[in-house]
Amino acid sequence: MKKMTLHQLNADQAGTVLEINGGCGLEEKLNNLGIRPGKEIVKINESFIGGPVTVQIDHTKVAVGHGMAEKIIVEVA
Repeated sequence: MKKMTLHQLNADQAGTVLEINGGCGLEEKLNNLGIRPGKEIVKINESFIGGPVTVQIDHTKVAVGHGMAEKIIVEVA
């Protein structure tokens, strides 16, 4: 198993959220979007040069900023 940031995942690649390297505010915001440790996440796509990253959690698609994606650590099988 390999650890990487959400930003490093390729499009259509899935992983399990291991941790969020940010403060309480970031953790709360991501938790409200459904992104929390233990959840399966699929990277749908990302915009060029620091744009948002679109992901799917359960049956919901959400976009997170490039900086946030760098702070979400996932494990890929």
